Amino acid sequence: MRVLITGAGGMLGTELVKALSEKHELVLVDKKPLSPDTAKKFRVINVDITDAGRFYEKATSLNPDIIIHTAACTDVDGSEGDADSTYRVNAIGTRNVALACQRFDAVMLYLSTDYVFDGTKGEPYTEFDRPNPQSVYAKSKYRGEQYVRWLLNRFYIIRTSGLYGKDGNNFVSAILKQIREKEELQVVNDQFISPTYTKDLAGAIEKLLGTQLYGIWHLTNGGCCSWYEFTEEIMKITATKKKLRAISTGELNSPAMRPGYSGLNNYLWELQGFTALRDWRTALKEFIEQEIMK
Repeated sequence: MRVLITGAGGMLGTELVKALSEKHELVLVDKKPLSPDTAKKFRVINVDITDAGRFYEKATSLNPDIIIHTAACTDVDGSEGDADSTYRVNAIGTRNVALACQRFDAVMLYLSTDYVFDGTKGEPYTEFDRPNPQSVYAKSKYRGEQYVRWLLNRFYIIRTSGLYGKDGNNFVSAILKQIREKEELQVVNDQFISPTYTKDLAGAIEKLLGTQLYGIWHLTNGGCCSWYEFTEEIMKITATKKKLRAISTGELNSPAMRPGYSGLNNYLWELQGFTALRDWRTALKEFIEQEIMK
């Protein structure tokens, strides 16, 4: 298949390139130039998804079989002060990608977030639970989901949680930086997520492509934990002895509202008979030992 990946230079995009390059013809899209090595190996297009006319022209001229849409504004707190930019990228940009898919009836795979839920359920959310996004970021991503469902018949919407990986800003990288620079770390213990390694998510997406099992999917590593427990595990793997103090969401005083419990249950993945993704602790250990400490 010819697969076009938006946000190809991002954290998940780079893992998808690794996972899909052997079996598929890839076209990589990013608004920023990608590395010279990447440009030598793949067809690369520099275009902004918010430019509806130009993106439509570029994407439809390639006639892709599927567009994997990972490009997004992911600054949760920053979005509260710049809602227009966030909606322009996450909602309108996603609409633009969907319209391009519409042109040749291409399949669309859209990356969404656990933050579309309000966190009041108190246990992992399944694909059948009703979203109730609270922050600007969450609302913009959910509006993106709605555009995909309104405009297309063939799509995958993938919700994931606590994503981390080698190439990009993420919680694991931030904690490792704090370990190097601070004597005491302070992390919230009343927000629960399902930490997910980009390598494992990309592998699951690779399995899903071509199945024609369209719809909404939750894909995360197994299990849930608080950000505090996540940090404890990072410190355990890195043999860090610095002090870790638990704080509440109220003490953090963040601009954006975050769900108290946004862990995800890969319910449809299991019902469909796919092999469960490995536990989050196992994935985290591999990531730190092979990508950070090597």
